[in-house]
Amino acid sequence: MNHALPQVDLLSRTFTQLLSSTRRGARLARLLAVTELRTWGAPQDLTERAELVVAELAANAVLHGLVPGRCFRLTLVFDPAAGRLRVEVTDARGEVYPQPPPADAEPEALHSGGRGLLLVAALADHWDCVPHSPGGKTVRAELSTP
Repeated sequence: MNHALPQVDLLSRTFTQLLSSTRRGARLARLLAVTELRTWGAPQDLTERAELVVAELAANAVLHGLVPGRCFRLTLVFDPAAGRLRVEVTDARGEVYPQPPPADAEPEALHSGGRGLLLVAALADHWDCVPHSPGGKTVRAELSTP
């Protein structure tokens, strides 16, 4: 009996790192992401957009997802054949989900914050937030090459 075996894309790359929930940890997330993407040979445009997305999501994890004594996790999954990158940032606060401001928000409403997720939405093809067991959340963004 011949059955087709599922094909595993051996060229897909994955990077995961726990980082301290500090400004330094958020900065390190951005630097590690850029270094990893360059090592993988990701296109320059994708790397530059990913750098900004990682910076915003990591900063949000530190600012809004902080639970004292808990880290946040950065995960990158790059599929070079498809030209697709998934960025995931997981923090420990599952009760607080990101809410982007409405697209028609007045500029004054964005003065104290809220621009980060608008930037993520502009740079990524798609982003969302899902629960992460046992008590956190993962914000995911998908980026692709043109």
